[in-house]
Amino acid sequence: MTRTDPTPVEQPAAPQGWQVNSLLVLLVLALLVVSFQAALGRALSAPVVQNWMTVFIAVVTQALPFLVLGVVLSAVIAVFVPPAFFTRALPKRPALAVPVAGAAGVVLPGCECASVPVAGALVRRGVTPAAALAFLLSAPAINPVVLAATAVAFPRNPQMVLARLVASLLVACGMGWLWQRLGRPDWLRPPARPAVAGEPKPAAFWGSVRHDVLHAGGFLVVGAMAAATLKTVVPGGWLHAVAAVPAVSILALAVLAVLLSICSEADAFVAASLSQFSLTARLAFLVVGPMIDLKLFAMQAGTFGRRFAVRFAPTTFVLAVLVSAAVGGVLL
Repeated sequence: MTRTDPTPVEQPAAPQGWQVNSLLVLLVLALLVVSFQAALGRALSAPVVQNWMTVFIAVVTQALPFLVLGVVLSAVIAVFVPPAFFTRALPKRPALAVPVAGAAGVVLPGCECASVPVAGALVRRGVTPAAALAFLLSAPAINPVVLAATAVAFPRNPQMVLARLVASLLVACGMGWLWQRLGRPDWLRPPARPAVAGEPKPAAFWGSVRHDVLHAGGFLVVGAMAAATLKTVVPGGWLHAVAAVPAVSILALAVLAVLLSICSEADAFVAASLSQFSLTARLAFLVVGPMIDLKLFAMQAGTFGRRFAVRFAPTTFVLAVLVSAAVGGVLL
């Protein structure tokens, strides 16, 4: 006779403590606002706070439509354009494929977050890495949405659009040719093939839009907050002292672009608000930001490997700063 184990008796769930959720956080915030209403009212009525809010709201309001438009077009390309299209469109010779891939950024909208996986897909499908990297840098920097946003942000300086186009395209092609000449295959890890989600295209499209709007919108808010803080909190004498030295001002805004990690569809409005700096320094901000920032470095390391990122990102930064200074000196 076989012995059967008794059916396990379900144990009552252990009592749980406080659960932190969005409703609890909202309730706590509401209680804090009510408790400190008078103090908050006095703080918000201060002139410096009013100026900060004015700059912040202006930057976000101007940039948001272009950010949403860029995200939508990027999702259309990512979901509905077959990757084989890029393989067929590029020349076989690497030296010619690099400028063609760089110029493709003019007609193919895409934010920097989308350009990294697209470049990885091109490498997987046999496109020469030099051309894929040129497209990676050019697509978020010179696409039509970005150029239109730059024109709106700089209505009194239309030459900024041409300067951004020329400088960004030169950097993208220059990095492609540098990789073709000096890059080693063992520096570039073959990108992993993504898992097939099996989602229908409409669902994948809206999922991509929602994700990118929330992701890029967060960086836009951070960038607008930083611009408003620089305009209203940092003493004007400090900014003018930095802006008065051309080399220092260009390097300062290039580093700021790396740290802020603003989406390329919105960075022109942040740059326009930094009016203490020269047009050349702000051009460096616009050229560096879409090509190398904190989130892009992480994405490039995850897609192509750390050995690639630690070489590609610093070289891109140096070349972007030098080209921005040269193009700004000629066109601005």
